[in-house]
Parts: sequence; C-alpha cells; structure tokens
Amino acid sequence: MPTTDLQVSNVVVHPLVLLSVVDHFNRMGKVGNMKRVVGVLLGSWRKGAVLDVSNSYAVPFDEDDKDQSVWFLDHDYLEAMYTMFKKVNAREKVVGWYHTGPKLQMNDIAINELMRKYCPNSVLVIIDAKPKDLGIPTEAYIAVEEVHDDGTPSSKTFDHVPSEIGAEEAEEVGVEHLLRDIKDTTVGTLSQQVTNQLMGLKGLHSKIQDIRGYLDQVVTGKLPINHQIVYQLQDIFNLLPDCTLPNFVKSVYVKTNDQMLVVYLAALIRATIALHNLINNKINNSDAERKESGKDLPKEDKDKSKEKKDEKEKSKKDKEEKMDTSK
Repeated sequence: MPTTDLQVSNVVVHPLVLLSVVDHFNRMGKVGNMKRVVGVLLGSWRKGAVLDVSNSYAVPFDEDDKDQSVWFLDHDYLEAMYTMFKKVNAREKVVGWYHTGPKLQMNDIAINELMRKYCPNSVLVIIDAKPKDLGIPTEAYIAVEEVHDDGTPSSKTFDHVPSEIGAEEAEEVGVEHLLRDIKDTTVGTLSQQVTNQLMGLKGLHSKIQDIRGYLDQVVTGKLPINHQIVYQLQDIFNLLPDCTLPNFVKSVYVKTNDQMLVVYLAALIRATIALHNLINNKINNSDAERKESGKDLPKEDKDKSKEKKDEKEKSKKDKEEKMDTSK
C-alpha cells in the first residue's frame, strides 16, 4: 500500500510552462536526436493542497537509449539557474520537474530522488510536446513509498495526481493574442466554429468510451466498485437534458432551421456578389482592350482613316455649294 507525506489534490499548469516546454523540445530536436527533454518546475502551493506551476526552465540532460540506468543531469546548472530565478521572483520555489515522456520511464524514480534534494515533495509532470489524443497534454505524478504486504522491502513508485491547465487574466490575454496569430485568416468563422465543435465532440466521445470501459471492468469484476466514482457518474447523468420532451425537441428544430436559413441566405448573397464581380470584371477588361486596340493602330492606317474623313467632309461641302447655286 502506498504512503506519502504530502497529499496533493490537484496540479495546475500555466500556459507559460507549456510554451517553454514545447520550445525546449523543438530546440533540442533540431540539435540532436533526443526523445525527451527534462527541466525544473517553479511554483507555489495554494489552499486545499493545490500546486500552482507557474514557471519552468530547461536543464541539460542526457541518457543512454539502450541502458536507461545511465543518465546525466547537470545539477550545477540547475542550482545556478534557480539562483537567478529567485532574484526575479522569490515566491516561486522549486516544486518538481518535468519531462516530455510521453510515458513514465524506468529511470524516473532515480531522477526524482535527485530532485528531492531541492524539493522534498517533488512532483513529476509529464508534458506531451506532440499530443496525438484529445485532452490536456499533462500527466502529474508524485513519488510514494509502496509497502508490500508479503514482508518484502518497500519500494518507490509513482501515484497519479489530477492535473489541469489554468491561467491568470494576463496570461489568458497573451494566449488569445497567440491564437489570433495562429488562426488561418482565409477560413471563415463558421468553419472554425464547426471545427471546434467537432473537436469537442471527439473529446466527449473519448471520455464516454473511458467511462464505458471502466463500467465494463467493474461489471466483470476486474475492478472493485468505487462508490465515489459511481456517485459522480450519477450526477453527470442527472445533468443531462431530457431529449424526449416535445418542447425541447421543438426548440431544437426551430433553432436548427433558423441557423440553416442564415447559412442558405449567406450562400445566395455570396454567389450573387461573385456573379456581379465577374460581370464587372469582364466589362472592365473589354473596355481596356478597346482602348489598347485604338492606341496600337499603325501610323499608315491612321493616315488613311484621316484622309477618308477629309474626303467625306469635302464631298459634303461640295454638295452644299451645289444646292446653294441651284437656289
């Protein structure tokens, strides 16, 4: 049974930490073929045993791919960097370390023991720099002492801790500006909303699959019944709307029809404007071609056309003179 001196209820990771870790991973990926990078997490404790991870910095790290028991972490660099960070913000303490995993490794316990010299209750946060699945890319763990019931010596292991992404107001503004620069301006807001809704539905589907897998294992007896989880699932089901009510169905139909009408009208207006632009473009091109054709006539043709015009005027004058003499 695992035991620990510190109870961590939740780990809150700030966006600045995610950006720093991704930048660290990308820089080291260009330099050499490194599967993961390691760094130090800075932060503070809040009420309710909540760990607030607000900053981080990279630490030189290397390991043998064939033998993971052989690894190197520059703790002198770690101490020098922490001294400088402490001068900037004394509230931020060393609260743990991170690596880009994406899973736990065999030498994580040994590295965590080294980090306990700087933070007795060191927390490990695995941040996936290239997430493939939907959801938050962080997994938090804390080292615990596992006591075996058969009398064998105890051993260190990791216990999972809930984690989430949190930000202050200033950080939210900065993240919104970054996302505004990343967004594709050629794509309309409607398509972006549909894409966001699709991603949200995919994430919901994956969570429902996890719940179903857990309940199946409980029914088959592979996992014991956890009444707290069952109560939370019951609360979730109670919050679901009753989709069989006539008023609810009618409201959904009316809202859907209104939205589709707006989409239909927008498509018609867009098509009409495109046709008008096409017609105006053709008119402008034809006028430009006529002007260019009039300017590009040869000089001989221009002289001939001028002579013909003079002859017509001369003949017209002669006719007028004959008519006057006859009168």
